[in-house]
Amino acid sequence: MQEFTRDETLDDILSELEKEAGENAGKPVEEDVPVGQHVKEFREKTGLTLQQFAEKVGISSALLTQMENRMVSPSIGMLVQIANAFGTTVSSFIGGKPEAEYSVVRKEDHSTVSRVGLKDGGGKTPYIYESLGAGKAGRRMEPFFLKLQPMSEPPTARSVHAGEEFLYVLSGEVEAFLGNRTELLKAGDCIYYNSTTPHHVHSASREEEAAVLVVLYAGK
Repeated sequence: MQEFTRDETLDDILSELEKEAGENAGKPVEEDVPVGQHVKEFREKTGLTLQQFAEKVGISSALLTQMENRMVSPSIGMLVQIANAFGTTVSSFIGGKPEAEYSVVRKEDHSTVSRVGLKDGGGKTPYIYESLGAGKAGRRMEPFFLKLQPMSEPPTARSVHAGEEFLYVLSGEVEAFLGNRTELLKAGDCIYYNSTTPHHVHSASREEEAAVLVVLYAGK
C-alpha cells in the first residue's frame, strides 16, 4: 500500500496557530469593530432602503435594523450572505487593506483581533475573529482565525447561504448543528459541509472559548 508523507508546511501552520491560541487566551481583546455600522454605511452607499437591502440579502428588515444598530452580532455566515448578494467580500465589513494579486498576513499581525462590536458594549458577542485573507483581490475563499465565546444557552437560529465551509478545531470543543444532526468536535477534529445546509457552530462549553481555523468558499 502506498504511504503518504505528512505535509510539514500545513502541520507547522496548524501547530503555530494552536500555540498562539493558547498564548493569547489571557490577553485583552482589541477594540471592537463596529460591523453593523459598516453594513449600514455600505447600504447607504448603494442607495437602498432597509426593506430593499434586506430583500436582496434574503433577511428580514427587522434583523437588518438590529444589525445596523449593533443590537445583534451577525455571524460570519451572515456576512458572507450579504457580501455575496452585492459582489463584495466579508473583509469590507470587518476592515481590510488594499487588495493585490496575493496577500501575506505576518505572524505579528495576528495580535490584532477583530470582534463584532455591540453598541455601547451591550450584550455579548459570540464571535471574535480576524480575516487571514484580507488583501487578496478576487478571492473566492475567506480564511479566518475564529474564537467562539462560551454561551449560557446555544442559539436556535441557523445560517443558510451559498458555498462551502471547512472548520479545524485548534483548541476547546465545538458543537456543530447541521440540519437535524449535531456533531461534537474536539481539538484536532475538522468538519467540511455545504453552507446550503442549515447550520450553526458554537463553543460546546459554557465556561471556555474554542479556537477554530475556518475557511469559507463564498460560492461565487
